Amino acid sequence: MDMSNNVIIRAFSPEDADAVTAIYRHHVLTGTATFEEQPPHREEMLNRLSRLTVKRFPVLVACTSNDEVIGYAYAGPYKARSAYRYTVEDSIYVAPGNMRKGIGQALLMQLISECRTREYKQILAVIGDSDNQGSISLHRTCGFVHVGTADNLGFKFDRWLDVVFMQLSLGA
Repeated sequence: MDMSNNVIIRAFSPEDADAVTAIYRHHVLTGTATFEEQPPHREEMLNRLSRLTVKRFPVLVACTSNDEVIGYAYAGPYKARSAYRYTVEDSIYVAPGNMRKGIGQALLMQLISECRTREYKQILAVIGDSDNQGSISLHRTCGFVHVGTADNLGFKFDRWLDVVFMQLSLGA
C-alpha cells in the first residue's frame, strides 16, 4: 500500500524529537542499517539533528495528516575536511509498520531536492549491511549508483556486516 500521497514532508522541529528518537531506537535495537548498538536518548537525538539544522543541512520528517511523525531523513557532512564541503551523506529511517509504503522514497526525493537547492554536488548513501535490500533498492530507484562495498566493517548481533556505498551526482 502506497501512503506517499497522504504524507506531508516538512522540516524537522524540536517537537519531533520524541518521535524521531523512538523510530531510531527501533532501528538501533532490531536492525543493521545503523551500526550504533545503544540507542541515544531524546536529548542526544535533538542535539544531533539541531547541530545539522544550525549548519543548514536539510533535516526532514514525514508526517500523517494528523502530524504523527512516521519517518525522518537528513543529509549531513560526509567528512569533516573542507574539500568535502559539497558532498553530503544521507540517512533515512521509517517507523515500523510504515515501511515499504513509499514514505522512504518521498523523504529521499525531497531530501535530494533540498540538497540541490543548497548547491551540494554529491550525495553518498553509506548503507549498513549488504543484505539491506530495502535501502539499496530505495536508493537505486532514486537514481543512486553502487560505487562499492566494504566487507566486514561492523560487528553487530554476533555477525560481521558489510557497508554498501551508493552515490548520486547532483551536477557539475
